[in-house]
Amino acid sequence: MGEKRIPDGDCAGPQTPAPTSGTSDGRLTLPTVTLAFVHGFPETPAIWRPLQASLDRDCVAVSLPGLGSARPRGFTATKDAYAAALAEVLTQLEGPVDVLGHDIGALLTLRIATAFDLPLRSWIVDVANVFHPEHVWPERVQLLQTHGVGEQLIRTMREAAPDDPASTKARLVTGGVPDQLAGEIAAAHDDTMSQCILDFYRSAAPNVAADWWSRACPTSSRGLVLLLPDPPLDEAMSIDVARRLGATTARLDGLNHCWMAEDPQRVADALNTFWASLDD
Repeated sequence: MGEKRIPDGDCAGPQTPAPTSGTSDGRLTLPTVTLAFVHGFPETPAIWRPLQASLDRDCVAVSLPGLGSARPRGFTATKDAYAAALAEVLTQLEGPVDVLGHDIGALLTLRIATAFDLPLRSWIVDVANVFHPEHVWPERVQLLQTHGVGEQLIRTMREAAPDDPASTKARLVTGGVPDQLAGEIAAAHDDTMSQCILDFYRSAAPNVAADWWSRACPTSSRGLVLLLPDPPLDEAMSIDVARRLGATTARLDGLNHCWMAEDPQRVADALNTFWASLDD
């Protein structure tokens, strides 16, 4: 694979700096910065479509293996396999990269920023509390991690009628996704996606940080942790992760889990403010 891992046990030295080029008169020209979106569970890249329409910049919505796309032969769908798959995609993008991760995509983004030697300019994530070593998976995830029980739970979610509160579509709508888009994403929730979700969660016991937190040091790329309305303990853990990684925070008060689809213009304004600060 093309990405380079920083050895475990070492706090990250600088990541590879973004290359620059020059003009014939000696002036430096900066490369174009690509924005990469990384979705979560049970989602597809379509979740980013409303936000993409509100941003005026080059961007690509990464398609994670097995989530609305084929699961490659031999792909284990563990947390490490997904991190490596994301790193491989990012190495193929032009120039330095800004990464915006949501849900499980946020956890993968944090892993990339802390443990892979890639030319990131910046990273933005939500749910940073889930990356914290004191995070305890909610009961629903613990059920998904339980063999037999998890299979039944996710099958019910996948096969329930769209208006059933337990269905994939209803859960997306509750999270802030517009009805039509929620239906489109839910239609992609097949058995392959279900198994990938189970495999990921079962690889992340007792939590994601179990063998990732040792690499959680200040990153050479600039970071932003988005704070949504969360219980005080969850917010405190998100802020702790931000401090640990040398990142700043921004609040998205009043928004739900799928903020990028719920109020894309408000989110775009917050993101643009952060990206503008990178030139300071």
